Amino acid sequence: MLLKNFGVTRHGRVAFYDYDEICYLTDCNFRHLPEPQNEEQALSARPWYTVGPDDIFPEEFRLFFSGNPLARNFFEELHSDIYTPGFWQGIQAEIRAGKIVDVFPYRRKRRFSERIRAT
Repeated sequence: MLLKNFGVTRHGRVAFYDYDEICYLTDCNFRHLPEPQNEEQALSARPWYTVGPDDIFPEEFRLFFSGNPLARNFFEELHSDIYTPGFWQGIQAEIRAGKIVDVFPYRRKRRFSERIRAT
C-alpha cells in the first residue's frame, strides 16, 4: 500500500482511502522474493518469476514506507519483522485458529476512557 493512499484527519487519526486493495488477510499468499539465478534475472525490469493474484512479497513493503530516512530507520528498528513472510503467515495461523487480536492505534492514556464512552 502506498503512502499516497493514507491521510491524517484533523483529530490526528490515520485514514486509509484506497479500498480496492483491501482483502482478507487469510486470502493472501505471503512469499519471499526469489533470488535471481543469473545476471539477466537480476537486471530484469519485470518479474522473471511467477506472481499469482494473491501473492504478496513483504520484503517490498520497505520500498513504500517512507522517504524520511530517520522515520524509516526508527520504524525498522522496532518492527522489521513485518518485512518477512513468516510474520504474516503467523498472523494468518492465529486467525485460522480463531484467535481475535485487538490492535489499538493509541497508547492507553490517549484512548477514550470507559467513562467517556458510556456517555
